[in-house]
Order: sequence, then C-alpha cells, then structure tokens
Amino acid sequence: MQNVNDIRLLANKIRRDVVEMIGFKGQTGHLGGSCSSAEIVAALYGSRLRFKPDDPQWDGRDKLIYSKGHAAIAQYAAMAEVGCFPREELWKAKELGAMLQGHPDRLKTPGIEAGTGSLGQGLSIAVGMALAMNLDGHHDRKVYCIMGDGEMAEGQIWEAAMAAVNFKLDNLVGIIDRNALQATGFIEERFNTNPLEKKWNGFGWHVIEIDGHDVDAILAAFDEAAAVKGVPTVIIANTVKGKGISFAENQASFHNCALTKEQYDTALAELNEKIEAMS
Repeated sequence: MQNVNDIRLLANKIRRDVVEMIGFKGQTGHLGGSCSSAEIVAALYGSRLRFKPDDPQWDGRDKLIYSKGHAAIAQYAAMAEVGCFPREELWKAKELGAMLQGHPDRLKTPGIEAGTGSLGQGLSIAVGMALAMNLDGHHDRKVYCIMGDGEMAEGQIWEAAMAAVNFKLDNLVGIIDRNALQATGFIEERFNTNPLEKKWNGFGWHVIEIDGHDVDAILAAFDEAAAVKGVPTVIIANTVKGKGISFAENQASFHNCALTKEQYDTALAELNEKIEAMS
C-alpha cells in the first residue's frame, strides 16, 4: 500500500477498530494514545514496514517495537487490517487467554516482536535487535521503536539512546508520539522532559520533527531516516491525544477510559463519516 489516501483511510479504520475494541460495557482501553499514533502505525504497516502477514517470522522482515505498549490496540488494529490475523480476534482483546492482551505479548500474538508496556524498556530492546541485525550482516533491515513522550522521563531511554549512538545504529529509527499528555495531565506540568529536539540531538541522534498526523510528512521522514548513515534517527511526531474523536482530543481523561454508550456511538459516527468520505 503506497497511496497516501489509503494510508489516511487505514489510520481512521484503526481508530474505529480501537473504539470497537474498547466498547461501551465497562471495559477500559487506552483510547488517547492509540488514536494519536494511528497515522504513524498506518504508515508503517501500510507502506514502510517490510513484513509478510502470513509468515510473521520471515527472516527478511523489519521489526517494530511498540514501547508504549499500553496503546498496543492501535497496533493490533493495524495488523488485523492488513491480514496478520483474523479480525474476529480484535473483539476478544483483553479477554483471559485471548491472542490479544492489554499489553503486547510475543508468545501469544504472531507478529509481535517483544513484550512491552513497562515504560522505558522498548528502546533498549530495539537497540539490541538493531545491533544483532548488523552483527549478522543484515544491514538492509530496520528496527522501528514507537515511544510516548511521557516515557521520556524513564532513565533507561537515555541509556539506550547513548548505546545506539555508540554502536552507530543507523538501522534504528525511534518515533516519539508527542501528544503532550500523559495519564494524569500535561507533560510540562507533570515531568517536563522538553526540549526533546535539543536532548536527542545532544545525544548524537539525527532528529526529524514532523506533524504526526501528516502522512506525507511521516513517509518523508522515514525516507530521510533511510538515507542517514552512521547514527540512529529519531522522529519527533507532534500529535493530538485522542485524535479523530472530538470529545477525546487533548483530554487526559481519555488516556485510559471506559466509554459510555453515547460516547461510543458518537465516536463511531464521527469516524465512519471520515471513512466514508475517503473511501
């Protein structure tokens, strides 16, 4: 899938799947951060990530680590939309024994590369994978790692950032979903990790800052990262928490939430209108 409109359409289908996975019967789900990262995930699964839906252990694949694993329902939705597993599995998400758990589990879900969600650890896993690829001579493959901006408060992120530069991991692409909110409020009011651009640049990474909902900008950033040699790249994607759902946008209360029937119906109506207009 290379068409930009198709990727935009996929992003809104991901959002719709996220809403349907959460439902309206009291189950909570990480709506805000899943919706903010929808275009990023859609651009990866719809265009840039090399993988085979029917062969999750294909040796030539790129790897995606969803470090902000609490928002993995966006990844599940993308994987179902591109045929990695039956869509029916989405409606069992978070059930006891189901393939799709609240945080990604590589032992349960084909196509998941690592168990994540204990924040701060994903980049270290990605560094190890990228280093292993280089040691094995697979220099054409990429490791992508999606992180949250609240996650930047974790010290392990910065240890991994130093290691990535030390090992010259130009096959590693970090992506920060900077929606400016964490579970309890604005980043600047809770644990201010700004300015992110200067910090990552100071650690020696190639830094790209984009609008994280602009598919053209996302694809261009991935292309730019592919051309960088000798250092890893981080894409700082400025996003809106709860993007695409009017009542949830920029609201910390929808970081992890249960939806009422009215909210559920409103969210689906808004997303279905967008999807129909793009189809």
